[in-house]
Parts: sequence; C-alpha cells; structure tokens
Amino acid sequence: MNKEEQIVINRLRDLASICHNKNIPTFSDFLNLNEQNLLSWVKEETQNINVSLDGGYKYAERKMIVFYPNHYDEKELYAPYACLKIKPSSPKFKDELNHRDYLGAILSLGIDRSKIGDIIINDSEAFVFCTEGISNYIKDNFFEIKRTSIEIDIIYDLNEVEFSPKFKTISGSVSSIRLDTVIALGFTKSRGQMTPLIQGGKVFVNGKLIQSNSYILKENDIVSVRGLGKIIYREVKQQTKKGRNYIIIDRFI
Repeated sequence: MNKEEQIVINRLRDLASICHNKNIPTFSDFLNLNEQNLLSWVKEETQNINVSLDGGYKYAERKMIVFYPNHYDEKELYAPYACLKIKPSSPKFKDELNHRDYLGAILSLGIDRSKIGDIIINDSEAFVFCTEGISNYIKDNFFEIKRTSIEIDIIYDLNEVEFSPKFKTISGSVSSIRLDTVIALGFTKSRGQMTPLIQGGKVFVNGKLIQSNSYILKENDIVSVRGLGKIIYREVKQQTKKGRNYIIIDRFI
C-alpha cells in the first residue's frame, strides 16, 4: 500500500466515524476504481452504518462513497455532485475534442482531480460530473478548450438527460470465459499482454479488483482496464464444433 492509498483509507475512516458518531450522512470526493476498493479496509468502522456508491448515472466509473445511518432511506440521499453540460459556442468553428482535452482544460483551472467524476462525450457536447461546491466556479471561469469557445449549463434534473454510452460490438471465439481471454479479445490484445495488467492490479470487474487470469466472467459483467478502457461481456452466442465459445462483447467508445 502506498502513501496516497493510506491517505484515502484514513479519509474514509474519518467519514465513516463522523457518520456513526453524529448520525448524519457523509460523502467522499470522486474516487477511481482502485480507491473505491480501499473501502474493504474500513470494515470495522462501517459495521453499524450503511454504505453505497454514486457516480450520477448507471455506468459511472468514478464514484462518491456515501456513508449513512441505518434509519435513512438510500433513495432519499442526494450525493453532493453536479452535472455540467458543455457545448461549443459556435459549432461551425470547433475543434474535435476528446476526454483528455476536457479533463486537462478543467484541471488547468486549479481543480483537483478528486473533484471531477466521469466525463461523457456525446458528439459535440460533453457532460461533466463534479462536486457540487465547484460547479459554479467552473461555470464562471471555464470559457475555452483548445481554440474552441464553450458554453456551460448546470443540469439540475438528471432525469432530463439520457446518459447513453456508445459501444463498439466485438465478437469472436475464445477457449473459455476466463478474464484474460475475454479482455484480450475486447481490446484486441494477446493474453500475454493482459497478464501483467491483471496481476498488476489494473483490472476491475464490476468495480472489484480481480488479479486472477482464470477468473470466470458472467454475462453482463463490466470490466475496466486502467489505461485501455471498459467493456461489457454480454454472452456466449454459440459454441463451435471444436468446443470454443463464440462470444459478444460491447466496448465503450
């Protein structure tokens, strides 16, 4: 465990203790998958309270951890995040912007990465989840990405927006539904290239760290590989005459 991970664990313990002692909900900043898994080190502090994770939409990867007393209804909890809709002021005169462009421009405002959740790009628009406390600061100080002038609106009702991810469907045959073989197909790599990523703690299944090459996936498992992206293992479509599995994968794009 490194120093940064220990800082996260200490912060989670503090939040859990505050929740228990003061009988109030507490919330972390946005955490990546590895940081979310550090919650397992806070078991003692969470024995008498509830825990949930919230990133703002179904497929969120970066999430806040929510600690709340037993008498609270989870449906009545509102994690302190906001959603910003960013679009070019002049669509005719815009650069092609990717995730790195949006994130880099936002962080250049002096904002810490932990204050920013997922960034969802939808054609010329982007939706950025951030902590509620910095939403107005970003709106008032963020005017340009590369050479593209932008406009920002705060989305107050997330039900008005459909955060539908885009997928590239991939199909192919594998010898088994092992983690290494499925992600090798999903990211067009060899099994050998996947092994150091799995064993190096860079692969997560449904948000849980998995370090076994032979882990067997289930239908609709979501697999995230740090540095490569995210896939959903959908199903075995059929078995070939040679006993191989013809599978379907959706890769997030």
